[in-house]
Amino acid sequence: MNDGLLAQQEAGELEFELPVLTVPGRRSGTPRRTPLTVGERGGQRFVVGGFPAADWIRNVRAAGGRAVLRTGGVDEPVQLVELDAEAAAPLLREWPSVTPQGVEMMRDAGVVTDTTPDALAAAAGICPVFRVERDA
Repeated sequence: MNDGLLAQQEAGELEFELPVLTVPGRRSGTPRRTPLTVGERGGQRFVVGGFPAADWIRNVRAAGGRAVLRTGGVDEPVQLVELDAEAAAPLLREWPSVTPQGVEMMRDAGVVTDTTPDALAAAAGICPVFRVERDA
């Protein structure tokens, strides 16, 4: 799915531009690119792992959270800090307003039971949430 979005974005076929996270593959070390939705809350950015077994999540964890986030043609070294379930729940509760289509895909895949804020908050501890910090 992400490869398809990435190809569409590179071909100029999307009506919007998604930020692209690049992180080394956990086994190969080869840079892996994944388009992601980045949300903001209180001046901080965050990303949600809507599919908990996704390779990008495992790669980020293996890389100690270090990655590069490309937004609007600009590469930014970042540190992704995984939040505990208690800190993640309020952000997950807001996720349906950040990316309604993404939440529908999560529901359709059986990750969450519904597209409501309560259903997303119930996924805290299952769907990881990462705070995006600028890496020094």
